[in-house]
Amino acid sequence: MEMKQTDDSNILLKRLLLSFGILIFIRMGTFLPVPGIDHEHLAFYIQRHSITKSLVSTFSGNDTFVIGLFTLNIFPYINASILMQLLVSLIPDLAKLQKEGGSEGKRSINKLTRLITLGWAVIQSFSIAFYLKRVLFNWNLVLAGEIILWLTTGAMIVLWLSELITEYGLGNGASLLIYTNIVSNLPNLSQKLISESSENLSVISWLSITILFFVAIYGIVLLQEGARIIPLISSKQLGQTASNLSDLQKNNYIPLRFNQAGVMPIILTTAVLVIPNYITNLGIVPIVTLPLIIAKSSKFIYWISYFSLILIFSSFYSTIVLNPKDISEQLQKMAVSIPGIRPGIATTLYLEQIMKRVTFLGAFMLALLATLPNVIEAILHVSSFNGLGTTSLLILVGVILDLSREIRSILLSNVYNDMFN
Repeated sequence: MEMKQTDDSNILLKRLLLSFGILIFIRMGTFLPVPGIDHEHLAFYIQRHSITKSLVSTFSGNDTFVIGLFTLNIFPYINASILMQLLVSLIPDLAKLQKEGGSEGKRSINKLTRLITLGWAVIQSFSIAFYLKRVLFNWNLVLAGEIILWLTTGAMIVLWLSELITEYGLGNGASLLIYTNIVSNLPNLSQKLISESSENLSVISWLSITILFFVAIYGIVLLQEGARIIPLISSKQLGQTASNLSDLQKNNYIPLRFNQAGVMPIILTTAVLVIPNYITNLGIVPIVTLPLIIAKSSKFIYWISYFSLILIFSSFYSTIVLNPKDISEQLQKMAVSIPGIRPGIATTLYLEQIMKRVTFLGAFMLALLATLPNVIEAILHVSSFNGLGTTSLLILVGVILDLSREIRSILLSNVYNDMFN
C-alpha cells in the first residue's frame, strides 16, 4: 500500500515539477528584452503619456514595461481559440468536422487553431512594432521586422510549451499561464489597494470588503460547479426494477452547467463598452457611438448596460456551446431517452425549455458577480479593484478546480490500474 502511494506521489511530483519549470522559464523569457529597443527611453515615454501608462499598468501590473521575447504570452492563442469557436458555430463544414471527424478531426481543428494563432501573433507584433515608431529614435523598417520576428517566435514557443504542460504536466497549459499572469500582479494590486484605502476606509468598510470578497468566491464556485442534472435511461434498462432503475438514473445523466460560456460574455461586453473610449481618443465621434459615450459618463446607466450585455452575450454563447437538437439526435442514436419524455421533437423541446432556465439563472449570477466590483468601487471610492475583477476571479477559481479534478482523476486511475493489474 505504501508503494502505491509512493508511485502516485512520484507521478504527481513529476507532472508538478514539469509544469512549474515551464512556467518559470516562460516568466523569465518575458523579461528577456528584444534587441534594438531602448527600454530606458520607452519607460520615460510611458511615464509621460497617461493613456499608454494606463494600458501598461493593465497588462504588467505596474508602471514598468519590458518588451521581451514572451511579451505576447499565450494571448494570441486565446484570441485564436475564441475566433475558432465562432468559426465552428458559423461554418457547417467545420462543425461537422469537429463532431464527426473523431481524433483526425480534432487534429485538423488544432492545426487550424495554431495557424490562426500564428496569424494573430503576427498582427499583434506588427501593431507593437509600428506603435514604437513614435517612441524610438532609431526606429526603421529593419528594426520593426526584427521586433515582429522576435515577438511572433516567442508567442509560438509559448504555445508549444503550453501544449507540453497540457499533455505531460499538471493542468491546462493556457489556463495556467493566464493564472500565473494574474497571480503575479496580486502583490502590486494589494499594495495599491492598501496605500489608496488606508486613509479612506474604516474598519467596518474593510470588514464589508472581506465579506463581499468571500461571497463573490462562493458565488463563483457555485456558478462554475452548479449544474441541472437530467437523468437518462437506455432501452436495455427499461426492464429493471424500480430500485435498480433509480440507481441507474443517478449514474446516467446530462449535466447542464449554469455557466457554459465561462468568461466570454464579460470579455465581449468589455470589448463593446470600451470602443467609444478608443474612438474618442482618436478624435472621431460618430453619431452612432454617442449613446455609448453618454452611458459611460453615467455610472448607473453604464452598470445597467454592463449587466444587460452580459445577460445577452451569455445567453447567445450558451446556444453556441450546446444545441438541444444535436443532443436529442445523439440520445436517439444511442437508444437513450429522458424518463417521461418521448425521443425526438419532444426531447428537443424539453431540453430547450430546461436550457433557457439554466442559462438565464447562470447569466444572471454571472452579471451580478461581474457588476459587484463596480458597485464596491463606487460606494467605497476605491479604484484598485479594476485589476482584480470577476474575470480574474473566475479564471483563478476555475484553474484551481480543474487542478483538483485532475489530481483526483490521476489518483483514481492509478488505484483502478493497481486493482485490475
